[in-house]
Amino acid sequence: MRALVIEAYKKEPTFIDRPLPKVGNNEVLVKIHAASINPLDTKIRKGELKLLLHYDMPLTLGNDFAGTIIEVGKDVTKFNVGDEVYGRPRSNKIGTFAEYLSVHEEDIAIKPKNLSFEEAASIPLVGLTSYQALYDILKVKNDQKILIHAGSGGVGTFAIQLAKEMGAYVATTASEGSNLAKSLGADEVINYKKENFEDIIKNYDAVMDSIGGATLEKSFLTVKKGGKIVSISGTPNSRFAKEMGLGPFKKMLLSLASAKITSLEKKHDVEYTFLFMKHSRQQLQVLTELLESRKIKPTIDKIFPFEEAIKAINYVETGKSKGKVILTIVDQQSNSKEEITLP
Repeated sequence: MRALVIEAYKKEPTFIDRPLPKVGNNEVLVKIHAASINPLDTKIRKGELKLLLHYDMPLTLGNDFAGTIIEVGKDVTKFNVGDEVYGRPRSNKIGTFAEYLSVHEEDIAIKPKNLSFEEAASIPLVGLTSYQALYDILKVKNDQKILIHAGSGGVGTFAIQLAKEMGAYVATTASEGSNLAKSLGADEVINYKKENFEDIIKNYDAVMDSIGGATLEKSFLTVKKGGKIVSISGTPNSRFAKEMGLGPFKKMLLSLASAKITSLEKKHDVEYTFLFMKHSRQQLQVLTELLESRKIKPTIDKIFPFEEAIKAINYVETGKSKGKVILTIVDQQSNSKEEITLP
């Protein structure tokens, strides 16, 4: 099968032929029709997550997908050959920039019936990230005020809609994407190129950050005492290290790296959480219901053919995309098991 891989960290991706994935007892083999490109792919490629994740090389990139099941493992109970599914494989089983993927049945769900494969592929990573940030960590309640950074980005476009569905008042930061953020339900859009959000937003209940750095640090000025901040781009802290069960050396490194954030957390009496999104079939099923009822819709910027994957990745890395960028991997009309030779 054809796959887009890196041979080493910080290397440019290249196309190679790889063996068809072996299917575990609780796994299914999926013919991938579409995959989405996420900032996480760039972080992995550059080796920015080496402290948390180890990958063997060559590594096939890609963290979410939509496709058709062509084989099921002997202990699989929830899916059948021919099912159209979407999902986010667990962190040690990534590799959706390929024609086929072997994935655990707990990492996928039936694709929303009203979405194309490209639309469905845009959802898993940003959808699960938003759900786990807003429901599991921030526990957003009706009429609470939340600031969601980068409202025109992949995570932001989904998070705005989900937060509004939860009854929150939503402010967001954006620039050229302000009209998009408004159309998705944002109550207030702050053009970060013209205004300082920390001068405008005060005494909010929560912040969802996907930028990190100075933006995350300034966010502590916007939250009331007892409020919460969750970040997917900030520095993992000792609380995260404990949850992940990391060893003493890694705990020490993360404690040192997050010292400034920990200081801000104590100074402002705000609870900070670093979110490393987890796979979840159950949560994908919740998202499916929201998508099929049209309470949330996918936001897609551009769709590229698989052969233009490197061009698509470069486009995402410019930071100019609004919503998700998608790769069409395999023509969805070609999905029978007989077309390939299984190992």
